[in-house]
Amino acid sequence: MKKEQLIAQLEGVKVLSTQVDIDKVIALIQQLESEKKGGLTQDLAEEIAERIESSLDNNSSDLVDCDSAEFSLNYDNRIELDRADINVSEIMDHVASVLNRFIKEEEDEALIQAVLEADTNEADEE
Repeated sequence: MKKEQLIAQLEGVKVLSTQVDIDKVIALIQQLESEKKGGLTQDLAEEIAERIESSLDNNSSDLVDCDSAEFSLNYDNRIELDRADINVSEIMDHVASVLNRFIKEEEDEALIQAVLEADTNEADEE
């Protein structure tokens, strides 16, 4: 529960009655504090990991610095790759992009929820 939700619930109770049950207020505050601990749920962590993996798979040609590749000729005329550098900055760009999309989605969902709650509150007042 977010601070705004707590305030909205308390305002709703205030409309119905001038007295507020202290036990209800304490329960709401405990919910608010328990959700502040944060962290990722298992489902959210898996979804983020899947999207990062998908992004890296789709852009795999960007992940290796081909200019740094070093080859050698083996004794039976086979070409071997001795060294190839990983393009860490490209990987981090793709990971950051996925995480930024997650943040944007969360902000959009919060905005939609706030608008829906405001519409509900206006309808209740009428």
